[in-house]
Amino acid sequence: MTASVLYDAPGPKARLRNRVYTVLGSLALIALLAFVVYRLDAKGQLDPKVWDIFNNAGVRTNIRDGVLTTLKVFAVAGTLSLVLGLLLAVARLSEHRPVRWLATGFIELFRAVPLLITIYALWVLFLTYKTDLGVIGDYTAFWGLVIGLTVYNGSVQAEVFRAGINAVPKGQVEAAYALGMRKYQVMTMLLLPQAIRSMLPTMISQLVVTLKDTSLGYVITYTELLFATRTMANNIIVNGENPFTAVTIVVGAIYIAMCLALSSLATWIERRGRRAKIGVAVAAAAEPTEQPGVLDTTGAPLGPVDGRTERPGD
Repeated sequence: MTASVLYDAPGPKARLRNRVYTVLGSLALIALLAFVVYRLDAKGQLDPKVWDIFNNAGVRTNIRDGVLTTLKVFAVAGTLSLVLGLLLAVARLSEHRPVRWLATGFIELFRAVPLLITIYALWVLFLTYKTDLGVIGDYTAFWGLVIGLTVYNGSVQAEVFRAGINAVPKGQVEAAYALGMRKYQVMTMLLLPQAIRSMLPTMISQLVVTLKDTSLGYVITYTELLFATRTMANNIIVNGENPFTAVTIVVGAIYIAMCLALSSLATWIERRGRRAKIGVAVAAAAEPTEQPGVLDTTGAPLGPVDGRTERPGD
């Protein structure tokens, strides 16, 4: 009998106990689902008339417009967060202390402040100075949501980039300097390509978080998917009630489908990267936490510091 690295392999009694727990847990889950379906039916939420509203062309149009608006915010915020994360990661690895301190302060500040507060504060700020902001003033809710998502997710992406850069063996950096490469050449030609490749699944997983967080636009009355469908449900009456339950189930299914599509992409990239035998190993496609354990939090500058030789271009 082989044992796992983390724990001993279960014996006959433990396997039997696990099977019993699995059966009991499954039965409890089935009972819970049956109770939910029973209560929905008792409240008339499973009435065909309630679900027939989705055959209406106007309802489908509202849902389609909400999805497109959500994807527009996600595309802009996701792109800007990746660009901002890359810049912050490079700045935090800088050998210039003021630059490193500013980048570290920015990252830690916006990772600590709740995203909802950031979005709301930006929205109020844009509303207050609407006439002085030009184009932004005409789309206060859109830019409040986009910039809020950008600064938060950009700060998280910066730590992901930094983890990938720090994962590159220092011997490669030393060899690059010994060959006469300058700092920007080492970063752009050696470190970043390997860091992006190894951390790409984690970056995409963080983009899933960005996609889910677009629903916070509901708080600032931006017409993304959640706000659009909520407003639509308020204007529909079926059997004397608003069909909030049916609309919520459909919207939730749409969000799950979009997030699963991105997660599947991250998993595919991870598997494809693991088959390659070059560069730094690809990280697992897990959703990044607030403080990824693989990160070097010392904030030390890039490359060897003590006893380093003179670098070309310094």
